[in-house]
Amino acid sequence: MRFDVVTLFPEFFTSPLAQGLVGKALAKGIATVVYTNPRNFTTDKHQRVDDEPYGGGVGMVLKPEPIFAAVESLPRLEPREIILLTPQGERLTQSHFRNWANYQQLVLICGAYEGFDERIRYLADREISLGDFVLTSGEIPALTIINGVLRLLPGTVGKSASLISESFSEPLLEYPQYTRPAEFRGWSVPEVLRSGNHQAIAEWRLAQQRERTQNRRPDLG
Repeated sequence: MRFDVVTLFPEFFTSPLAQGLVGKALAKGIATVVYTNPRNFTTDKHQRVDDEPYGGGVGMVLKPEPIFAAVESLPRLEPREIILLTPQGERLTQSHFRNWANYQQLVLICGAYEGFDERIRYLADREISLGDFVLTSGEIPALTIINGVLRLLPGTVGKSASLISESFSEPLLEYPQYTRPAEFRGWSVPEVLRSGNHQAIAEWRLAQQRERTQNRRPDLG
């Protein structure tokens, strides 16, 4: 799979994508991440990618020409989706990751500054937001998407079965997890988990998922 990130700050991704399972997956070639800087597609000597908004206002707005040129320079792999990262987009969910894991290419357009020229929206197949808040730029959402999709690709996670029972794979939160020691500062591992009765453990875990979801995220029910 290929991730194309259209970003003014490609160095932002260097360390996070070199760590842990993600770094190992990229090193194995499970996916590739390619950065395209819109500044390389400007035509003035100052490489300006932003300008003042028509009608006045606070801050600078990304110009359409460099963004369009950057996206149009990319090779095309099918199926692919072009994603504009914006607080106005639909909220990112685990189902997006599962869907995108079947794609050959994702193009992630990172916004910056006060916003972007409205016409840049015409490039995108989908607009995505992390939630109802505003960040300084789209690099953090882009990194989130790369991480969330890459971990679902075959070969990234050692035990693929662990992906099935985790939170949001179904409309239930994950059940509580415990490890050694059995007793710690007065807190005990539930007896059922130490019983060796796999049927009882499965029933306990499902009951815990339902209770936790109802208490913490009733909107998922």
